[in-house]
Amino acid sequence: MDSNQVLVNATKFINFLNKSPSPFHVVDSARRMLKEAGFAELKLSEQWQTSKLGKYFVTKNESTLIAFVIGGKYEPGEGFAICGAHTDSPCFKLKLVSKRTKSGYLQVGTECYGGGIWHTWFDRDLSLAGRVLLKQADGKVQHKLVHINKPILKIPNLAIHLNRETNDKFGPNKENHLVPILATTITEKLLTSGAKKEEPKPDETAEKKLTDKHHSVLIDLISSHLGCSADDIFDLELQLIDTQPATIGGALDEFIFGGRLDNQVGSYCTIKSLIESSEKEIESDSYVRVAAIYDHEEVGSESATGAASALTEHILRRLSNAEKFELAVSKSFLISCDQAHAVHPNYSEYHEENHRPSLHGGVVLKYNGNQRYATNGLSAGVIREAGRLAQVPIQDFMVKNDSPCGSTIGPIMSAKLGITTVDIGGPQLSMHSIRETGSTTSISHLTSLIGSFYRNYAKIRASFADVF
Repeated sequence: MDSNQVLVNATKFINFLNKSPSPFHVVDSARRMLKEAGFAELKLSEQWQTSKLGKYFVTKNESTLIAFVIGGKYEPGEGFAICGAHTDSPCFKLKLVSKRTKSGYLQVGTECYGGGIWHTWFDRDLSLAGRVLLKQADGKVQHKLVHINKPILKIPNLAIHLNRETNDKFGPNKENHLVPILATTITEKLLTSGAKKEEPKPDETAEKKLTDKHHSVLIDLISSHLGCSADDIFDLELQLIDTQPATIGGALDEFIFGGRLDNQVGSYCTIKSLIESSEKEIESDSYVRVAAIYDHEEVGSESATGAASALTEHILRRLSNAEKFELAVSKSFLISCDQAHAVHPNYSEYHEENHRPSLHGGVVLKYNGNQRYATNGLSAGVIREAGRLAQVPIQDFMVKNDSPCGSTIGPIMSAKLGITTVDIGGPQLSMHSIRETGSTTSISHLTSLIGSFYRNYAKIRASFADVF
């Protein structure tokens, strides 16, 4: 693999990552990539007019996106070659009423989302990203992305002088100790002392104003960022983010340091592979290539935008028909692309001795007999063949018997759709930390492997036809 190209591919991913601090931004970045490549956007609420060789995508809630390319020889009843990933990562989300004041500080109430390594969020320079819903003059509501790219929040550690056991035992209370500081009440009063404020009239039945739910300092920051009035803000969905950008690091420029590698690596490589593999040679395809990036994987996928919803089935049915949908499913295959655990040099005992994936060692094939991953012998064979054709190495991973095992969208979608599924991912360290560590080669390995799957699916499936 050409080292210069590896670096170029990794740099493009880092640019994507730094522009995508929330699931809404991930979908927006993917939309831009797809439109630039000639994909047409469809609406779920409208009838579709699709055609062979057509390239399309749809979104749901601006946090889930499904794109597809229809082969030149596709007919209803033929299969789907699908790769799925997820757009969300563990984080702190702004509470519906976030306004908190304590001991002279303005604080922001947050909710823990997913299974984060929460201690890594202490003493980091934090900000906010997500979306805001704005009410227009005509009464319509508009979706706007927010990314306040400067440090405005902090979760400070308690000084060791006040807690001598902090290095031995660190177990912060999620409700009381993970509340970031926004400002001090002293400075707020100094800066607003000249402004006249209307006294609110008591009304037990009135809907709370936005500044009753969130500090006016915060609302002013958001409205200034959007160039709108605070009164225009109808609602908001924001999460805390690290302001330090992702970067290439290590003495030999071989690592990717940044947040949300789980699973923006999967999201980016899935979309990138569909685009690049569909630039030519789709005239002979008798199947549909599909790339899906879903929200809410980190909390179980049970939502209208999650992989457990009926969304995927609805879209696949539109491309097939009522009589031939089940036939198409039997000819389909799904890759679940989610990050994997590389062996940690300081904790190698946590890996089963024969299953220790390494950074740069290739794409990780994930297997669990208890169905936390959806891989079986057949699906593993398909992905190994795709890897062979692309000259991408494959690593095997299983957890130890005395260790818990995470899961992915793979088992969820496999059970829901009845599609043969495999679980793969790029190896990384510090999964679910605010700042994770991956390898530059993962981007090239994953895009090459998924691209090979898209291009060669018909040929690979034919060789497995007797056991499919």
